Amino acid sequence: MVRLRLPAILGELVAGVLIGVSGLHLIQPPELGGELNSLAQGSIATLAHVSSEQVRQIYANTFPILQGVAKIGLLSLLFLTGLESELDELMAVGGQAISVALTGVILPFVMGAFGLHVFFTVPMLPAIFAGAAMTATSIGITASVLGELKVLRTREGQMVIGAAVLDDILGIVILAVVVALAAGEGFTAGPVVKLVGAASVFVAVALALSRTAAPAFDALLDRLRAPGEVAVAAFLVLSLACFAAQAFGLEAALGAFAGGLILSSSKRREAIEKAIQPLVALFATVFFVLIGSSLNLSVLNPFNPANHAGLLMAGFLLAAALLSKLAAGWSYLSKEPTNRLAVGLAMIPRGEVGLIFLGLGSQSGVLGPSLEAAILLMVIGTTFLAPVLLRLVLKDPIEAVELVP
Repeated sequence: MVRLRLPAILGELVAGVLIGVSGLHLIQPPELGGELNSLAQGSIATLAHVSSEQVRQIYANTFPILQGVAKIGLLSLLFLTGLESELDELMAVGGQAISVALTGVILPFVMGAFGLHVFFTVPMLPAIFAGAAMTATSIGITASVLGELKVLRTREGQMVIGAAVLDDILGIVILAVVVALAAGEGFTAGPVVKLVGAASVFVAVALALSRTAAPAFDALLDRLRAPGEVAVAAFLVLSLACFAAQAFGLEAALGAFAGGLILSSSKRREAIEKAIQPLVALFATVFFVLIGSSLNLSVLNPFNPANHAGLLMAGFLLAAALLSKLAAGWSYLSKEPTNRLAVGLAMIPRGEVGLIFLGLGSQSGVLGPSLEAAILLMVIGTTFLAPVLLRLVLKDPIEAVELVP
């Protein structure tokens, strides 16, 4: 994927598909009930001098450890996303970025959730989960493409990055609420309002701490001389933030993002990123491979009449995902000339953020196989298409308005 100038996470996902339930059956969650590759089982049994049944038992008993490693990767990735969030960039083009972000969250959420519920009779909770997966924008993918095209520091680039930061905040809040609902809170107004309020307060406190707590964190590290103090201290903040989120009744994923947000103004931010990157590179890879390994893509076989509804769902989600983010490019007022099509296209890729939503939805058991595959195709489609379309639209970077010399 890197050779094709595409995000590496797509390769991790494809690798999971190849070795999982849709491929060689070398790995799959025991709860799916499928059989592992008999040839591989036999080879391991022969080499270890045990029976095939013992190999299956060992696999079933140790698979939760692999899932735990994947969870560390997920939380580390969200922590890094929060750490890389530039709040000052959001303020620089404030009103315009907020307008783009709100449109880019509300429109895909409504189109996805209600479209699935009304047109495809998907139950409300899975439909809401799918709509939530369509809300966020991948900061990493968008920033990478805009940087390659040398338009990251233009008015359009700053607007998109600011909107993507707010998109992630709103998306993670929606995720926290939806995951809690999936755990059994139900759709009554009281619990939903309570969750939204708790999530809003939690994010507001994190934003406030990002301005005040970072100096104390830096002062503490200045006094420490222990090996790996940056990694240990950062991981401690991550753990405490996850604990605080769950104490609020929210998902740990929101806490991880908030922990990174708190340290985003630290003078040691680059050192923290350098310390956390290996965790993300190793453990988040496990997370994405496990997502791919659990996806049953046989439901997308067009020659099976039973799959036609799922394929229609996938087409609907992809179209809604593209149109709703494109509309965000025309949702703001500006006296300066801006490339609105470029703004809309830059908001399209869901990337790792969409996969995080998909992974949590799969783990909670809310999503059925057809809807899982449809969301996966939506994420892959938006992630593949956005870099290509942006390169076509921004072939001449002079069209963009430079903000920072």
